[in-house]
Amino acid sequence: MDVIHLNQKQLAVRWQVAEATLEGWRSDRVGPDYLKICGRVMYRLVDIESFEDSSMKKVFRSKSND
Repeated sequence: MDVIHLNQKQLAVRWQVAEATLEGWRSDRVGPDYLKICGRVMYRLVDIESFEDSSMKKVFRSKSND
C-alpha cells in the first residue's frame, strides 16, 4: 500500500484555510498528526482523513409523525 502525503499548501487548499492557520494549529497542537522531515512538514492522507472523521458532527432529526 502506498502512503500518500500532502504538504502544507495542499492541505490548506483542501480545507480552504490559510497556510498560517495550519502553522498556528501545529503550534497549538491542534489538527491532524504530521511529519517533519528535514524541515519539511508533511501530512499523511490517512491521518487527515482520520482527523476529518473525528471532527464530523452528527445531526439528529426526530421522526416526523406523518
